[in-house]
Formats: sequence, structure tokens, C-alpha cells
Amino acid sequence: MTEQTERSLAEQSADHRGGIGAGPGGPADPGTAPAPVTAPAPVTAPAPVTDTPPPLAEPRPLGETRTWPRDFTDRLTAPLPGVRALARIAREGKLRPAPETLREIQQLPFEPGPLPAAGPTTVALTWAGHASWIIRIAGLTLLTDPVWSRKILGTPPRVTPVGVRWEDLPPVDAVLISHNHYDHLDIPTLKRLPRHTPLLLPAGLACWARRRGFRHVTDLDWWEAVELPAPGGPVRLDFVPAHHWSKRTLTDTCRSLWGGWLLTAPDGRRVHFAGDTGYGHWFEEIGRRYPGIDLSLLPIGAYDPRWMLRPVHTDPEEAVRACQDLGARALVPMHWSTFLLSGEPPLEPLRRVRAAWETTGRPREDLWDLPVGASRVLAER
Repeated sequence: MTEQTERSLAEQSADHRGGIGAGPGGPADPGTAPAPVTAPAPVTAPAPVTDTPPPLAEPRPLGETRTWPRDFTDRLTAPLPGVRALARIAREGKLRPAPETLREIQQLPFEPGPLPAAGPTTVALTWAGHASWIIRIAGLTLLTDPVWSRKILGTPPRVTPVGVRWEDLPPVDAVLISHNHYDHLDIPTLKRLPRHTPLLLPAGLACWARRRGFRHVTDLDWWEAVELPAPGGPVRLDFVPAHHWSKRTLTDTCRSLWGGWLLTAPDGRRVHFAGDTGYGHWFEEIGRRYPGIDLSLLPIGAYDPRWMLRPVHTDPEEAVRACQDLGARALVPMHWSTFLLSGEPPLEPLRRVRAAWETTGRPREDLWDLPVGASRVLAER
């Protein structure tokens, strides 16, 4: 969450009565003392679901013009913060790490390397930092939430360089956007792309992209999908729910949707990109509708203070639990080690996700805790 976002949250308090109050899974009332910290509950495998999931939607046409509701406030799973929450944050000053922890920045993992070869059967990931990935799948090169800027509005500069130089990128076949917050939808980065680059967006963002000259724009609702032609066969991309929200200006709260993406290769291998999300029931439902997820790219940073950020940002233990809810074989942590957006020490997300993963007893090699700039290839089935 950026300082711009923090400021803009105050503008909507009149529209969301009760402020940050007591929605399901929401944080404590900002006027009360925070709850005492307790050890996280053990992570257990989700209970089996016996009912038959609904059939997947037929892919929609690329580039179609859609009509959407005025806003998507009804999709929120927790009330948005109000003025009282902003006042409490101002008093406590806890949206940045303590100064004595900043020496950990020098230890943040950064190991840039060459991109893996991308043949028609390849599924590979390269972490550029934050939620920005280069995904090679079936011969395509896809970018998720690309942010190559050194600084985004309202935040300190990035603490690790971009893991892949822009000039080293192969031609980009499509860009996937999870939502419109500034650390996920970065105009200076998008302006580097040819305007014929296909953009896949949440519902309500197509007009925004077309006004900026992009000609191949598709925006989707939750559970909708498109297919992209690829050398290895068509790649299916489904837009799936997340526990988050959207806003870029003082007047557009929740005017566009938010979510993640589920990528299915021609041979059935699946990659889930969660975007930005809190923990909640959607993970189990995604796993039910899309069985056999191989990789889930989940956020593990920007979670402190929990009383404010729990509804919209998973902490490391919740990310591990979400991976199990999804039924995913491997967890790929992201959304840390790039921008310091909240109060936890810079290295804490990595320490905690490794510890939480160990408690599950699952293979260590299925935690893909990549350094910024590193790549890994998913084995073929």
C-alpha cells in the first residue's frame, strides 16, 4: 500500500460506514488496542470437497468491448479503512520498517541471470521483483503487473534493482494486470511497450488502457477466460477472484475489478498468479474449479500492521495456507524484497515463509523462494 493509497483511503470513509470495522476476516476496530500476537495456527491440508465444480467458462473473444457496472464494491470481502484507521497509522507511524532493521536491505537476495530458453513445451518463471514476472509458456512471453520504474508514486525507491533489464526482454506477447494500484499498474513501464501489445485486464480497465493508445485490450470478470494462440498450442488465461480492492484517484474507488490469473498450458500444467490479495475463501474455490495447479505465485510481504492490512495482504503463514487451499504443488513467494510498503523488517517475509513451509512437511524443493532476477523451469508432466 503506497502513501498515495493511504491518503486516498480517507476520502471514501463516508461511503463505507463502520470504517475498518468488523467484516468477516476484517481487522480489529482501530479505536481499540491491537490484539496480542500469538503463534500462527498449524497449517493443515484443506478438507476434500465432494461437490462437482461448475464447468469452466467458454473463452471470450479477445478485444471485445464490454459494459460493466458503475463499481464493484459488492465484491469486497472486508470493509475498507476509514479516517480512524488513517489517524491511527499516523499516530503509530508503522507503515515503514524500523530504522534499525534497514541494514537487512543489503542481504536481500538478488541474483540476475539469463532468461531460460522458451520452447513450445516450456513453462518457466523469472522474477523481476515485486509482482512483476516474466512467464514463458508454450512459446509465449507474458508479463505480470510489470513495474520497471525505480520509484512509484508515494513510496521510497525500490531497494533491489529490477531483476531483468528491459532491453534484455524478448518480445512481449501479452501483459496481465491484476488491479490498478500504482505498484501493479505502472504507466511509465507500460509506455515502453508497443501499443499493439495485448493487455489482459480486470473488468472496468479497458477504457483506461484504450485512452493510452493500446489497441488490443481485453477486460474480464471473475471466472471468465480468453485463449492466446501460441507455438505450442493455445494458452488459456482465466481471471480469478482475490481479496483486495482498487483505486487510482480520489473518485474511482472500486470502479474497476481486482483479481488474479490462472494460466493453463496446452499440456494442462497450471500457474496461478494471485496478484495482490488477503487470505480468504476464494483460494479453496479456485482450487476446486482448477484442479492440478502446479505453481501458485503468492504475496508474502506488505503485511504489517496486521490490524490494517490483513484483509488485503497475506502474511507468509497465510500464503502457505493459501497454497494448500489451492491444492498447488509449489509455492512461489512474491510481493516482497522490492518496495518497502509496510512495517515488517525487510528479510522477515523470507524467514517466516521458510519456517511456515517447513512445518507442513512438504518437499523443500516445492518452495520456489527465488532471488530477484532468478529463473526456474517447471518440469514437464
